[in-house]
Amino acid sequence: MSVTVTPVAGRSDLTSFIRLPYALYRDDPLWVAPLERERRSFLDPVRNPYHRTAAVRLFLARRQGTVVGRIAAVVDPRFNERHDPHCGVIGLFECADDPVAAAALFDTADAWLAARGMRRTFGPLGLTTNDECGIQIAGHDQPHVLLIPRTRPYYPELFSRCGFRKAKDLVSYSIPMPRDGEPPADYRASAERVLATPGLTVRPMDTKRARSDLETVRDIYNATFEESYGSVPLGDAEFDYLAHRLKPLLRPGLLQIAEMHGEPVAFLLCLPDAHQALHAAHGRLTTFGLPLGLIRVARASRRVDRVRFTAMGVLKEHRSRGLATALLTQAQRAAFRLGHTEISYSWVLEDNHASRRHAEALGGIHTLTHRLYERETADGPAGDGEGRDGPRGVLP
Repeated sequence: MSVTVTPVAGRSDLTSFIRLPYALYRDDPLWVAPLERERRSFLDPVRNPYHRTAAVRLFLARRQGTVVGRIAAVVDPRFNERHDPHCGVIGLFECADDPVAAAALFDTADAWLAARGMRRTFGPLGLTTNDECGIQIAGHDQPHVLLIPRTRPYYPELFSRCGFRKAKDLVSYSIPMPRDGEPPADYRASAERVLATPGLTVRPMDTKRARSDLETVRDIYNATFEESYGSVPLGDAEFDYLAHRLKPLLRPGLLQIAEMHGEPVAFLLCLPDAHQALHAAHGRLTTFGLPLGLIRVARASRRVDRVRFTAMGVLKEHRSRGLATALLTQAQRAAFRLGHTEISYSWVLEDNHASRRHAEALGGIHTLTHRLYERETADGPAGDGEGRDGPRGVLP
């Protein structure tokens, strides 16, 4: 019973690519199905501007005609320019507990990347670090948090058996909301000292100039994460696309902006954990034309009590001011006023000790770990058909 790997060609293959996780996770009560409509938009080169910059190839693995795995191979010139000119990315990986199928997917993606000059493979990512990142290696008893992947427990073994080695771990924390919504006393005192800095203002997003505030976030994000692990900058079109996706989740108090003498210098973006509501939709807002999923989501949205601290950036020249303490305190207070009882502080690079200290000082408990992997690509022609067997190199 051989495994074949073929590129996605046409709407039927794309549907199979999108729907594979629904079959793989149907027995996982904690998994939250993505909305099929959103996934189609994300993978559509016309609607998602990322595809105008990067080369993306989707592949499906089949065993006896049944789809058992999927993968994306990506060459992103901005990633290559910023990090490594010879590193390709794999993403959107899902697979049955089938080592042969996994190996065929990895080999085919590698060959496609090698044909385009890539010598290393890194991932998995959604497509970039602005999307879901990594393979879950701990915390399978924890809820599935917005924009944090939930993957099958056997995935790490599939990667390690195919010669992948750890590149970096990403850690996530859960912070119970205190009864009064205030951080611990020492942390609060530090925040108040920062907030009293002459010329400093920490304010929520201004709904009357939301577009301007979001552009501020983009500019600080691109400047802050210029040297961040695995990151790529957000162009104007990609920012517009991302802002459109996140717009339903934006709450003024959950986007905090710090200004020094009127100039924006830092931000903290938090999002309500929409997964708590989307779980009720089972991936579809309509069924046979009826808005059944939409109705279920609307009802469930009233019970969303978790907020995710999603992204924070402080311009380099202002990092000694303690602005993170002030931003996190103000955001926690806003989340408390909105009725949230839990904070997901996610994700943080394992060696970002400053950010991890903030999470722990706020009472955070390390609950999730995700892993990014890397290996050398195979030499040889592009593999747009079946995966190939052969020895594997490993990155040092």
